[in-house]
Amino acid sequence: MSTRKKVKATKLTVGLPFNLGSLELENDEAQQHAAWSLYVELSTRISVVPLEEGTGILREAMTSLYNIFNITRQILREAGPEIAKGPNSLGAVAIDVLNKGLRPFLVKWHPMLKDHEEKKTPDKSTVDHEHSWAYEKAFRVELEKVRQEMLVYVNALAKIAGIE
Repeated sequence: MSTRKKVKATKLTVGLPFNLGSLELENDEAQQHAAWSLYVELSTRISVVPLEEGTGILREAMTSLYNIFNITRQILREAGPEIAKGPNSLGAVAIDVLNKGLRPFLVKWHPMLKDHEEKKTPDKSTVDHEHSWAYEKAFRVELEKVRQEMLVYVNALAKIAGIE
């Protein structure tokens, strides 16, 4: 028997990232639990932590963003269909964030970074090689825009999860 406290369904309105508008939903225990799981995963990744100029490895940032797909899929599968009933549901929003928010960034930058990585010589470090990439600054600018949008999403997840 679950000792989890029942959450009374309440109506919430939260702003969404990537020009997705806002979400008005009847928040319940299933959505709150899924939002908490997504919040924990996303708030600890490069998706919301700045990658300052001259720091980090771009490939690791890309991998971290890509991993959000698998994490989100797993959380949605575990939460079940009750969090995906209609466009005003956490499930639908989570899928839109992946497909309309993260996917365009990854589709654009993954092949470009991969092409550059394939030109790396053994005598050059990964960091030095990435710094020599003609598109490094542009990548970081767009990564920061994605990060700002993901912050909006993480804040919405916090509200849905009941985090003050």
